[in-house]
Amino acid sequence: MINLLGEYEIAIDAKGRFLLPAGLRKQFPDGSCDKFVINRGIENCLNLYTMDEWQIISARINELDEFDADARKFKRWFLNGATIVEADSADRLLLPKPLQERVGIVKDAVLSAQGNKVEIWDKDTYYNVVNTDADDYSMLAQKVMTKKQTTN
Repeated sequence: MINLLGEYEIAIDAKGRFLLPAGLRKQFPDGSCDKFVINRGIENCLNLYTMDEWQIISARINELDEFDADARKFKRWFLNGATIVEADSADRLLLPKPLQERVGIVKDAVLSAQGNKVEIWDKDTYYNVVNTDADDYSMLAQKVMTKKQTTN
């Protein structure tokens, strides 16, 4: 399993391409940074997965019960617009226009590594989301980390 770290501000060119930063590119296993899947994130962002990580997540999605209405709805939403993208000779990736428009990315964006994936955010939206009140962050950390410890 991959464990990506870091936050990278990037520029999107007029054709919707961005350069995969060297600091991020070095973290991908050999041979896995030329082909990716981009899909809708849970929040107002996009997700970038290596093909290996996409196989893991898509296997989980495919196990969902097709006779459950919520599962069908989630699967449809999660897979809507999912696109395979390949790095060009300059290590640029193309953001599919419909996905780019869906999350409001025009020029400036942030790549936020999240372990097994990279979130792609409009820069202003990202900083509005992550610059939360320190007390909110503290309470959230206590809530989710305590829950995890009690289930182990």
